[in-house]
This record gives sequence, structure tokens and C-alpha cells, in this order.
Amino acid sequence: MKEIEDGRPVEILLVEDNPGDVRLTREAFKEAKVRNVIHVARDGVEAMEFLRRQGAHAAAPRPDIILLDLNLPRKDGREVLAELKADPGLRRIPVVVLTTSKAEEDIARSYDLHANCYVTKPVGFDQFIDVVKTIEGFWLTVVMLPN
Repeated sequence: MKEIEDGRPVEILLVEDNPGDVRLTREAFKEAKVRNVIHVARDGVEAMEFLRRQGAHAAAPRPDIILLDLNLPRKDGREVLAELKADPGLRRIPVVVLTTSKAEEDIARSYDLHANCYVTKPVGFDQFIDVVKTIEGFWLTVVMLPN
């Protein structure tokens, strides 16, 4: 089972308000060959509190990667991405936009805001699991993540 070079599990922040997608993502990563811990933020405000270690998230670990939905309550994923990439202490964390939107405007805007990649969520269960496994395979086993 692969882990970060210092032996700790990969810390993943999943920013997702849909409980079904949270469950599917957890299931897909559970099957992964990488030791990981998935933290969930249910909206953009909670995501930024987690990342800045504020309030209930004061002891939160720094995530190695962020899976970010765009359509979130209180603060949408675009706002989160803009804040995150504008913060020198957070901007190096890779962000995978994982969303249902196939709109060219959303894709272009996400890359303009320095998303590391943009992945559209498939509708079917098996396809969703395959997409998450592909993300896991690339970002957690092939790519060198920053400390």
C-alpha cells in the first residue's frame, strides 16, 4: 500500500455537498491501493475554514490534494478556488475540480483560476467509481505532491 514518502497517509479534502457523491467517493478510495484519509467539507465556507484551520477545524491537517465540486452552497467552488490560489500558504495544494458541469465557461474559468485539472462526474455508479479510481491512480500514485 503506497503512502506519502514520510509514511503518513495521503490527506484528501473532498469539498462536496451531495451525500451520495461523498459516499461513492469514499467507496472508490476505500478500494484504492493508497493509504488515505478523506476529510469532507459540505460547502465552500467550511472548506476555507478547514484549509485555514479555523473554528472546529483548528486541528485540521493540510490536505495533499483537494477534490472540489463547483456547485456548492454558501460559497461556490469557483470562489473557493480563487481564494485558495490567491493564498501563498495554500496555492500549491493540487485542486481537482470534480463536478457535473460540462459547460465550457466553467471549464475555462476553473483553469483561469489555476485548477490542476477538471473532471466531469459521470451519472452512472460504475463510471463514477472508475473516474475516482483514475484520479486516485494518477494524483496519488504517479504525481509527486508538494509538502
